[in-house]
Amino acid sequence: MSTSSSKLIILDRDGVINEDRDDYVKSVNEWVPLPGSLEAIALLNQAGYQIAVATNQSGLARGYFAITDLHAMHSKMEKLLQSLGGSIDSIFFCPHTDAHGCDCRKPAPGLMKEIALRYKRASSNQPLLGVPIVGDSLRDLQAGIALGASPHLVLTGKGQKTLATGGLPEGTQIHADLMAFATTLLENQV
Repeated sequence: MSTSSSKLIILDRDGVINEDRDDYVKSVNEWVPLPGSLEAIALLNQAGYQIAVATNQSGLARGYFAITDLHAMHSKMEKLLQSLGGSIDSIFFCPHTDAHGCDCRKPAPGLMKEIALRYKRASSNQPLLGVPIVGDSLRDLQAGIALGASPHLVLTGKGQKTLATGGLPEGTQIHADLMAFATTLLENQV
């Protein structure tokens, strides 16, 4: 379905699109969009961008929720987006905990490699070169920059704490929220 990678944006989910919870987002009722986040995605879609979501969901391995719950959360997100004229092109998730030692749990680059394959990015050392990756934690950004993505930190979710902790990748751009990212990206295109 997707072939163009030049208009690709990779988003983290919890803390970027929806409210984050220290006790995990475990159900469709706990999945609450952040103000303006869905409108930002719709705005990016209308400008020709495809949106891929890359999210760690260790609550699956921990038994906090089932795969059906995760699908229900994503279905809710997609239905709310449709009403705004927006959509998510693809969702990639890691169901593991750190103890599994997998390659898909961010900050490991496994999910980003899958995204690069899906969007037919050239098989170079940096197949996501220039693709914006938007997250609220350092691990989100690290996963993307390993493949050349352009890091963007939002200050929603864990973003304020991440900024205060420091150690951000060189060139990280800071945005108040997803709408601020979208607005800045689209203004810089003109």
